[in-house]
Amino acid sequence: MAKRTAPFAGFEWMIAWRYLRARRAEGGVSVMTWISLIGITLAVFALIATLAVRAGFRAEFVDTILGANAHVTVYSAGRVTETGQMIRGFEDYDAVSERVAAVPGVTRAAPLVKGQVMVTAGETNLGAEVFGMRAEDLKSIPRVGIGADAFGDIGRYDEGIAIGSGIARELGVTVGDRIRLISPNGVKTAFGTSPRVSAYEVVYVFTAGRYDIDRTRIYLPFAEAQSYFNREGVADEIEVMVTEPEEVDALALPLMQAAGEGSMLWTWRDSAGSFLRALDIEDNVMFIILSILVLIAAMNIISGLIMLVKNKGRDIGILRTMGLTEGSILRVFFICGASTGLIGTAMGVLLGCLFAIYIDPIFSLVNYVAGGGVWDPSIRGIYALPAKLQPVDVLSAVSLSLGLSFIVTLFPARRAARMNPVEALRYE
Repeated sequence: MAKRTAPFAGFEWMIAWRYLRARRAEGGVSVMTWISLIGITLAVFALIATLAVRAGFRAEFVDTILGANAHVTVYSAGRVTETGQMIRGFEDYDAVSERVAAVPGVTRAAPLVKGQVMVTAGETNLGAEVFGMRAEDLKSIPRVGIGADAFGDIGRYDEGIAIGSGIARELGVTVGDRIRLISPNGVKTAFGTSPRVSAYEVVYVFTAGRYDIDRTRIYLPFAEAQSYFNREGVADEIEVMVTEPEEVDALALPLMQAAGEGSMLWTWRDSAGSFLRALDIEDNVMFIILSILVLIAAMNIISGLIMLVKNKGRDIGILRTMGLTEGSILRVFFICGASTGLIGTAMGVLLGCLFAIYIDPIFSLVNYVAGGGVWDPSIRGIYALPAKLQPVDVLSAVSLSLGLSFIVTLFPARRAARMNPVEALRYE
């Protein structure tokens, strides 16, 4: 009885390799093989590059939110005094801040005064939002305080004002210059409320990494902000930072209990939730679209293998008469198709990873060739196109490409294996 050979024996690999590198004059389909190889390479590259940019954009967007904004904001619903006056904010803001800071998982709780103003310098003016905050609290904000991308002396914060780099650029000011803040809710007189105009020295300029923050945000010492906005003895809200921002919803009940009756919460997920959900939907749609591109590229393998099987009909008949089983023939042509998918996937992964790693110089080259202005931070919100290479994204791209390549290869390989050797050799 003849001894059965093990699957994927050496001679099967040898025959498959001979077919792959055969010239067209010898009945090979090297051109179709190259087309399939390039198609899969480009499809996998596009998939990995898109997934990396998507992950980088989301990570950068979330990082700038968490690095320059409160993870949780505690508001007061307000109360009515005995005279019928509505008071909003916290009068006992220090006590509330201490209770909130004592909640496990909270790293910082700071009272805050907020207001809208017009900023002027020379003949230029623009709208801005003022955050009244104490110096020690400002220093602890990751993308604004100590260690952030900034210049100036944050130690002199109590003597002046801190502004975003976008405001400084628009107004044409720098550290040491003076700017004026104009608020319509100013001094109350017998003839009504007159606008309040105050001048402050710029002592600190920060870059948070988000255009809308750097272009609109100003930090003013807490006590000065209380006086400027007529909020003496009151804080508008409590700004809270936590250790695990992604799990902020689990802290909602403890924070409300610590803040006391009449308090309300607004988390970073509430403010950015709709945008993040839109990103998730876009991610899923893009993955499906690019998966179709991978499938189209993999279908080229079928075309190439069908032509190969047709051209190698005589060889298949001879191999069958020599004793090769249907399984051996199937594996020979499976190796031909799978090798194309495997090599194309590997090249696509390499190109995709290189693109994600060197995205900055690549994008700079594209911007230079296009004459600049390719990326508008006022529309995108961030200053550059980010990319974050995640192993799970690479694995999903590899699994998809190899899975489709192996599946589509089975159909022409199975057809070759079932070819009748008598019919294949009848006209030879």
